[in-house]
Amino acid sequence: MAEAAEETPPPPIDSGSGGSSGATTHGRDANVTTPTQSTTATIENAAELSFGPEFHDIHILSNAQVAVILQHSARSAMNRDEELHDVYRKTQKYVNRFNGMTNPEKDPEELVNELDNLQDALQTYRKETEDGEEMELHSSEVAALMNLVVTDTMVEEAVALIPSLSRFPEAAIDEILDLIRSTMIRIVS
Repeated sequence: MAEAAEETPPPPIDSGSGGSSGATTHGRDANVTTPTQSTTATIENAAELSFGPEFHDIHILSNAQVAVILQHSARSAMNRDEELHDVYRKTQKYVNRFNGMTNPEKDPEELVNELDNLQDALQTYRKETEDGEEMELHSSEVAALMNLVVTDTMVEEAVALIPSLSRFPEAAIDEILDLIRSTMIRIVS
């Protein structure tokens, strides 16, 4: 009689989380990380400008910038007789709906330059605190501010919509809003 070969169970899955999830693999505890668990203790909070490592060194675009890019690529697709995907059209509809910095009579290149100049001005904006510490806007704040293009946006409203701005003095936030207002006026006029 041939003896059956004993099958060796695979080693337990180790997520590096240091604890057991209660799952077992072949009768042994396995350290399994589910998609809802995290192997790190990073908690993301935009109000506190706390983002995960995947958000470091990225370029965030405003709705207006995305709208310009999508309009350009849509024209290119039409020139090539290509059909736009449904997700593309929905994204384009969304950014156009929330894009207050638009003027169909303006040259697209001029619009891109205005948006780039505004983004540069916001990214290079610095304010020194009473303690001598230099404060600057986070890239997520820059994009959020560029999406706040209503000319009558007040400091209180901006802080309510972008809570992380509360670290700036009111006068500094008003300066920032003035930068946005002046750009919007140039774009829509």
